[in-house]
Amino acid sequence: MVASKVVIFSDEPGWHGKALRKEMGARGIDSRFVSLSRCAFDLARAQPEIVLPGFDQLPDAAFVRGVAGGSLEEIVIRLDILHALAMLGVPVFNNGRAIERTVDKALTSFLLHQHGIPTPRTWVCEAIDHARNIAKRELDGGSALVMKPLFGSQGNGVLKISSVDEFDAHVPASGVFYLQEYLQSEAGGFRDWRVFIVAGQAVAGMLRRSNHWVTNRAQGAVCESIDHDAELFDLATKAAAAVDVDYAGVDLMHDASGNWTVGEVNGIPAWQGLQRVTGVSITRHLVDAFTAKMTDGPAFAETG
Repeated sequence: MVASKVVIFSDEPGWHGKALRKEMGARGIDSRFVSLSRCAFDLARAQPEIVLPGFDQLPDAAFVRGVAGGSLEEIVIRLDILHALAMLGVPVFNNGRAIERTVDKALTSFLLHQHGIPTPRTWVCEAIDHARNIAKRELDGGSALVMKPLFGSQGNGVLKISSVDEFDAHVPASGVFYLQEYLQSEAGGFRDWRVFIVAGQAVAGMLRRSNHWVTNRAQGAVCESIDHDAELFDLATKAAAAVDVDYAGVDLMHDASGNWTVGEVNGIPAWQGLQRVTGVSITRHLVDAFTAKMTDGPAFAETG
């Protein structure tokens, strides 16, 4: 392996950062934690330079574990750093394009639908009258809707809307409406499935049960290991391919007919709970794929 010094982009390394660093260290890779908010461009020289704290030259590769929230300008410059690294031939795992496709629920939903991946009916718009007409039509027909922030994770800010009055009371401050049909849970309580994809392969999956319709582990769901399910794992793999990512956590549910449907694709997923309940070393799978991408180098440079 040629590369030996890499950056792990993270603001709060925690368990995941330590696990990655330990696994990389066991392979002779020197990794440094850096917050994207501390990075900068120096464009006053003959050649453009990216300033990364702790690096006197470009890293051999970059692992993206976290992109902190912020203003539009702050998020744009952080993604610009990822884009620029890829342009300069640094393998980035997941790269900026992948982060953009997965952090934006509207684009994720669009790409899933475009690639024929079953996903809940979804509407995204800015005009309140347009959104209210959708809500009235669906709610008057006896359906419920889920309203989500366009950017968000771990179930935060997700609302179930059952009436037009509830819709009127929860107009998003962002001015963007992301509305999705609510899929009624089957008998036996609320549940969904998380499948972890690394380099185009489903490496582990789990069932999440909850007393609440929001089934994220961060919201108190109980995680259980599951046996290999070819149909489930194949669909999750196709969903990750549709948004073109190196690794992802794919959330799936059953629709009203009991068929699999993809709810979300997370491009910066956590895996501590999944690794614990399944016994699968997801960290090892991630570092295997990361080092493979690092070895292949510029062939993985960001495109499209």
